Amino acid sequence: MKKLMRKLSKVTHSTQYSILLPNSPKPRSDIVPAGHFPVYVGLDQDTTERFIVNAELLHHPLFIELLHRSAQEYGYDQRGVLRIPVNVVVFERVLESVKLGEGYSRLDELID
Repeated sequence: MKKLMRKLSKVTHSTQYSILLPNSPKPRSDIVPAGHFPVYVGLDQDTTERFIVNAELLHHPLFIELLHRSAQEYGYDQRGVLRIPVNVVVFERVLESVKLGEGYSRLDELID
């Protein structure tokens, strides 16, 4: 897990940034702002959306749980962009919860 977190924290610079909205309505760019990383979120190819997330989220309990789900689904040796197998709405709730500083520490608490 530490190896994956170190790998994800290495990013490049960009002028485009969005933490809560997927990049799909805008022209896609492979450049990511410093201190951020791209994530593909979705349960299948048709519902997958790309997000740019702040690397500080890697230490939040909700995001760690998402990383564990990703590792269970795809393994620790994923190539390319990190994929998280959850519904996009759930991922947006996680981002909003973290942004608002709500005290959720498990995904189950957030979904119910």
